[in-house]
Amino acid sequence: MLDRDELLSRYSVPDRSVPHLRVNFIASLDGAATRAGVSGGLGNADDKLVFDTLRMLADVIVVGAGTVRAEGYGGIRLEPADAAWRVAAGLGAQPPVAVVSSRLDLDPSHPLFADAAVRPLVLTHAASPPQRRRDLAEVADVVVCGEDAVDPHRMVAALADRGLVQVLCEGGPHLFGALIEAGCVDELCLTVSPVLEGGPAGRIASGAAGATRTMTLLHVLTDGDMLFLRYARRVAS
Repeated sequence: MLDRDELLSRYSVPDRSVPHLRVNFIASLDGAATRAGVSGGLGNADDKLVFDTLRMLADVIVVGAGTVRAEGYGGIRLEPADAAWRVAAGLGAQPPVAVVSSRLDLDPSHPLFADAAVRPLVLTHAASPPQRRRDLAEVADVVVCGEDAVDPHRMVAALADRGLVQVLCEGGPHLFGALIEAGCVDELCLTVSPVLEGGPAGRIASGAAGATRTMTLLHVLTDGDMLFLRYARRVAS
């Protein structure tokens, strides 16, 4: 069983004032990102512990609108002990969630908004439907981060302007693919589940354009046959 204190030490960044975008995913041995359409089917209790620890360390949790729908996201609210740790560390008790959406096909009454512990954000672009922007502005801070598509660099800058510099992205694959293409990924935390899935499940990243980004392995943690990998952007020497 993994230890929470060790995880907090292992996943902490040296300088929280420096903008840092961390992505967290799980995949099967044969590269499937989901089981029966959701990522949670690949995990176990230790993966959930890592997942919760990364949320504890984040200033903001970023997620694509498609993942909100597919994974059944509700209002994000950390456990009281986790919230107390954040307060003791000088952070807000609860990290806000920021939903990335181009079409803004999100219901303002969705539990992600209605049950949120902290007012959420919606990250979109100037060409998104104006009426939907107005509707969502009733329940979230709507932030325009591009002209006709969400620009990952402008998204990260807009979050940093709000003091949200430690960014945790929980997917989905299209958002991750866009972040890779833009060169915005500072870190990937990848859980490798010891199963072979087969079937039609997609990869953890997808997109129209390929982009090679070299990463450096920071650590490997194990619990039974499950692997917990942490990779960081390789700095050119």
